[in-house]
Amino acid sequence: MKEKHRSKLRVFEMTVLRKICRVTRKHRRRNVDILKELSIERDIINALQCRRLTYFGHVTWMHKDRLSYVLLCGYTHGSRGKGRPKKRWMDNIREDCMDIGIPI
Repeated sequence: MKEKHRSKLRVFEMTVLRKICRVTRKHRRRNVDILKELSIERDIINALQCRRLTYFGHVTWMHKDRLSYVLLCGYTHGSRGKGRPKKRWMDNIREDCMDIGIPI
């Protein structure tokens, strides 16, 4: 996930949490204070990483003939176009594991 997308998700999360608390930007309350008030310990990025890794673990234990497993471990044939390769789902999984500090 690009940093630009992470930032937009965090902004959206805080906007929703501010609406829940009925606090506007004019009140000039810090995000940390709002998170403490709602007793929220992990942000939306960590929740997404946790969900993604949970689903990865679920797919890796599937039977080898299941479509989800084939899509996860399969490769496409043919040549790629010029430029940087697109980011794959497994690339996100590797980044999530590196952030947490666990091996795949």
